[in-house]
Amino acid sequence: MTDDQPAEARQLLKTGGHKYDHGHLAVIAGAQAGAARLAARAAMRIGAGLVTLLPPSDALARFHGGPDAVMLHPLNEPGGLEAWCKARRVSALLIGPGCGIDRAHALLPAVLASGLPAIVDADAITALAAHPGQKLRPEIVLTPHEGEFKRLCPDLTPTDDPDQRDTVARRAAQRWNATILLKGPVSVIAHPDGTNWRHDASDAPQLATAGSGDVLAGLIGGLLARGFDAALACRLAAWVHAQSARRFGPGLIADDLPEQIPVLLRELA
Repeated sequence: MTDDQPAEARQLLKTGGHKYDHGHLAVIAGAQAGAARLAARAAMRIGAGLVTLLPPSDALARFHGGPDAVMLHPLNEPGGLEAWCKARRVSALLIGPGCGIDRAHALLPAVLASGLPAIVDADAITALAAHPGQKLRPEIVLTPHEGEFKRLCPDLTPTDDPDQRDTVARRAAQRWNATILLKGPVSVIAHPDGTNWRHDASDAPQLATAGSGDVLAGLIGGLLARGFDAALACRLAAWVHAQSARRFGPGLIADDLPEQIPVLLRELA
């Protein structure tokens, strides 16, 4: 299947309710603040009711300065994550952007054991790849680019052929029992039940810029927090991501992407 505008796009619009009705995303951050802050901003723009950044305490000062709507809470050890998530009514987790590989190795098991929908991105994919054969859950989303995909599945090599990309993404989703978003100019979203979708953003080459993937992870995370199932969250996020880039045009940097979302949502309304 190929997605242009998903038929479900209007579900992105809020229809009222309390902030907790629209979910709480926790972003496990590392010492590099920029990537996690980009993801958090995108999650807020796509409608998550609350977003909290969880950096290590010795990096907390680097995360001040906005967006002011994003909350901060230090997280040093994995042991406190589950209790904190329950106390703060967290509905989804994101680990990877700017996390650092060592920190991702330490905290990823707690994320996977939480029972919450989660996105495993960037450094956390590298951490996960050290545990081949691990079975996850369909509400866990893995968002590899091609290099990261090869770490997850060394025997599967994506090519430019769309049908072959579909095949390797489906095999990876079934192998890990997770939802896969294989990133590229033509992205493939694969569910472990064997279903897959393509999203063509080859007409938006400006997405090839630092931080673009962090924004995409934040969009998926915000939608998971809102209660969207993993495959639909990926499909809608990929569409919003590409449409935002098309709308901005040449000269795009990743910081520009979340700021296009309000216009896009107004058009849907």
